[in-house]
Amino acid sequence: MSGSIHAGGPKQFTLDDLRAGAESGEIDTVIVAFTDMQGRLTGKRLHAGYFLDHVLDHGAEGCNYLLAVDVDMNTVDGYAMSSWEKGYGDFEFVLDLDTLRRTPGQPNSVTIQCDLAWLDGSGPVRQSPRGILKGQVERAAEKGWQALAGTELEFIVFEDSYTSAWDRRYVGLTGANRYNVDYSITGGTVVEPLLREIRNELYAAGVTVEGAKGECNLGQHEIGFLYDEVVRTCDNHVIYKTAAKELAARHGMSLTFMAKYDEREGNSCHVHLSLRGLEGETVFADDEREGGQSLLHDQFLAGVLATLREFTYFYAPNINSYKRFQPGSFAPTAVAWGRDNRTCALRVVGHGAGLRMENRVPGGDVNPYLAIAAMLAGGLYGIEHELELEPEFIGNAYNSDVDTVPATLREARDLLAGSDIAREVFGDDIVDHYVNAADVELKAFDAAVTDWERVRGFERL
Repeated sequence: MSGSIHAGGPKQFTLDDLRAGAESGEIDTVIVAFTDMQGRLTGKRLHAGYFLDHVLDHGAEGCNYLLAVDVDMNTVDGYAMSSWEKGYGDFEFVLDLDTLRRTPGQPNSVTIQCDLAWLDGSGPVRQSPRGILKGQVERAAEKGWQALAGTELEFIVFEDSYTSAWDRRYVGLTGANRYNVDYSITGGTVVEPLLREIRNELYAAGVTVEGAKGECNLGQHEIGFLYDEVVRTCDNHVIYKTAAKELAARHGMSLTFMAKYDEREGNSCHVHLSLRGLEGETVFADDEREGGQSLLHDQFLAGVLATLREFTYFYAPNINSYKRFQPGSFAPTAVAWGRDNRTCALRVVGHGAGLRMENRVPGGDVNPYLAIAAMLAGGLYGIEHELELEPEFIGNAYNSDVDTVPATLREARDLLAGSDIAREVFGDDIVDHYVNAADVELKAFDAAVTDWERVRGFERL
């Protein structure tokens, strides 16, 4: 994370480009979308002419149940902002024209990402993931800092289509690689037609692509992108995640970002984060201090570490997320930090302008806005309270007696619900909203009969 942002790189699409494309007929569709609680792009497709004439100056609207449903889009109880009693009204899609880009894989379409606001003019929808992150970004800016981040998102590619995978209930799928292809060039070649299209389509959509590499699970790969300002990083993350699925489907394949698809290695989403001054000044590095880390860096890191257990829900939001936390798996269990130590939950890497922290807790199922908001909130808390950073952990943290990350969603839910710090930095309305989201997930899982139970008990119990 050293150097300048957007030095060269892909062309950024503009409103003038959209108008010219609509006039020529090259562009006929505008997607307006926000990121929901599950980290999915949610919205609608509009005809380009209608968008320019009627939506551009006024925004669009959508049902407010979109932030009060489960992953199956079922309406569920317990949300203060949206319910049958309140009539399930609308909120406004507030267009962020800075996000205007070509839609990856759809040459006649562009996408605009949105914030959410209440129609009565009372202000933004505070529970919106993008809004939660922007709130923490504003807190940092008030203190003279900007936050930069990069996300490393892994996925597993299967030879099966999404339709056939669904029909088989995702059992017995064939990975696109038959063996561990970590850093393997030949292993990457097997799925290069798909990986290449993802890279090139994301570049055409304004995202600076770094590269692709194989990972450990069968068919597992990672595509990396250049770090950026945190909101733009998250915007790019959800565009990439959506595009990767759509492009895989076009190749007759499927891929998953599940944190733990099977008993082999899970999908991680390591998050790299640093602060700089508002003019790009380096604030995390200090050559006169041990390790080259400034006092500000150490207080920030201490805050992220101190809040890690209470904020784990924002890093691991699903039942499945917690299956990934296994000793010796490169997924963290120890609440500790170390310099270039992958056995710790928090890893410090880089030097000088590139000095940053890596949070290794999130999996591929993470909502990036919520994860980075939690890291920022924790770090700012550490600075505000001048927390002292504990000594770095040296050695194998898996075999230590330090605190561990929550082992289940239920434990993480209880820690978040009881967290005074979370309520201080986010507000009761946001904490209660996401505690209810955890309750919905837990209730659904507790009512489910799994394949594991059938195999274990059908005949033998």
